[in-house]
Amino acid sequence: MERVDLARMIRAPDAAAEPPRGPSVIGERDPAAFMEAFARAAGGSERVFLADPAWTQSDRSTFSKLAGSEPASTGLGWLMIPSGGTGGTLKFARHDEGTISAAVRGYCEHFGVRRVNCVGVLPLYHVSGFMAWMRCVLTGGRYIPWDWKRLEAGEFPTLPSSTGQGEGWYLSLVPTQLQRLLCPAGPGASDAVKWMRGFDAVFLGGGPAWPELEAAAEASSIPVSLVYGMTETAAMVAAQHPEEFLAGDRSCGSPMPHARINLTAAGLVRISGESVFRGYYPALSESREITSEDLGSIDERGRLQILGRSDAVIITGGKKVDPTEVEAALRTTGEFSEIAVVGVPDAEWGHVVAACYPESDRQPDLSRTAAALDSLAAFKRPRLFVPVADWPCNAQGKLNRAELVRRLVSRP
Repeated sequence: MERVDLARMIRAPDAAAEPPRGPSVIGERDPAAFMEAFARAAGGSERVFLADPAWTQSDRSTFSKLAGSEPASTGLGWLMIPSGGTGGTLKFARHDEGTISAAVRGYCEHFGVRRVNCVGVLPLYHVSGFMAWMRCVLTGGRYIPWDWKRLEAGEFPTLPSSTGQGEGWYLSLVPTQLQRLLCPAGPGASDAVKWMRGFDAVFLGGGPAWPELEAAAEASSIPVSLVYGMTETAAMVAAQHPEEFLAGDRSCGSPMPHARINLTAAGLVRISGESVFRGYYPALSESREITSEDLGSIDERGRLQILGRSDAVIITGGKKVDPTEVEAALRTTGEFSEIAVVGVPDAEWGHVVAACYPESDRQPDLSRTAAALDSLAAFKRPRLFVPVADWPCNAQGKLNRAELVRRLVSRP
């Protein structure tokens, strides 16, 4: 497939406006405006940048420097999808019709469908929302954009009946969205459950789900599919089938046909395949492989389990916490021989900050630790202090964070 073919598939018959000259920046919140702008831009030959309207001034400054760094069109990797930003380092993963179509083909083969229909509540300028739309475009399916606030308020779009002949309906959510739809105190919770049961799969990604949420979804017979993917891989590269989730599996499922997944010696997830990005803009790479910062394991059936982040960044209530900053503050107290700050799954916050120390240590003086943490923002302060038996270190004395998180998650 060529870029012009993608533009032709997107564009409505009455949207034959002249493509823009020069790079396009597309960050409209309104789905119809976004789709119209992207259709025009895809029909040209210049670079296209997706932009998050919530970018900070720092993000916008970084973007301005990056956007001017490649004056000529390069053909491959013309679509720049943002990764990071609003708290992390803003980067752009280079994609094009080749990486996008490879991801869609693998998706269709994995789920055994020829036509994909989606209700889209995730923003189109993020990879998960964008790829949900692309699956519909490239397979001739129907895409229904829907405002999340309407959904949360109990307004659910009616799903047209599937023919059952190689097509299905799909929904992508992040864990917090599913939590709000399932919350008993929320408006129309029972209606939300009934509505979600009408999908062939409800994809859950964008961050780790917590055990209570997974149990509630299973008890409600919602066809959840836990998935794994990145901006750099054109969204999901591993996914469960919903029947696996409803049978109690809590992995991210097996790799999809377009992706090859293995682990490095350090346990990091490594992905290769035709949907892998062509480098971070402005660089252009031919490697088609990326090693993530995610720690994982692969079981005897080939199913991927994500154990946490090697860079250990904790996201709690949508805010990012650098554990090294919290650890440094705690070490100043002299109360701990060893200290490690990690994220623990939590039903309300997604994760909470937990400070772990060897069980052999004396009980720390929490008044001294509280004083040391006064200089930190409230959301960075540990909510839990957890003594850990048999402090998990390797032969060189380096902490095994993946093992530490595993113990915390499995504790009674």
